[in-house]
Amino acid sequence: MIMAGLGLSAAQAQGIYKNVGPDGRVTFSDRPAAHASQRSASVMETPATPASASGANAQLPYTLRQTANRYPVVLYAAKDCQPCDDARRFLQMRGIPYAERLVDSAADQSALQKLSGRSSLPFATIGQQHLHGFAEGSWSEYLAAAGYPAQSQLPANYRPAPPTPLTKPAPAAPAPEKNAAKEAATAPPASSPPPGAPTPDNPAGLRF
Repeated sequence: MIMAGLGLSAAQAQGIYKNVGPDGRVTFSDRPAAHASQRSASVMETPATPASASGANAQLPYTLRQTANRYPVVLYAAKDCQPCDDARRFLQMRGIPYAERLVDSAADQSALQKLSGRSSLPFATIGQQHLHGFAEGSWSEYLAAAGYPAQSQLPANYRPAPPTPLTKPAPAAPAPEKNAAKEAATAPPASSPPPGAPTPDNPAGLRF
């Protein structure tokens, strides 16, 4: 039973290897180098995701959906960022289903630093592989190694999920006027002075 479990875990793990041939040519494959004259390094290893797909991925063809579930693509971008626009346009033209996280606030920037180790954008992940900065050739190689098709296979009715902030915005503080009104409403009623006691309008405390 233990051996069967180990075999299942090994089958579910998907590795991507960067192989360098004797001529210096670099290729990406799901298998390590077969010849002693080649060098190989694992660049991506991500366990297979559950069969249930997210809402957007449920619209995809079976093979593309399997790839998107195994190696999900996430783009981290910001507004008014030309390289981010280039990366987004590339993914759309390539037909890559991806999620987008916006880096806008100080909390977003702090979260990006913890996630990527850098504060520069764009940043993307393909499974557990980190891509810093946009370079079309490099991104294409990693996407192909993960199993994404070279040409778009997105259905005509495909609608990607809208971009979302990287971190949840903090709740806004209540307006000062509302606080003052609330305090006035909950304040105990002022007690009236006893008969004959001095008041600002009757300092001598005269009774009539």
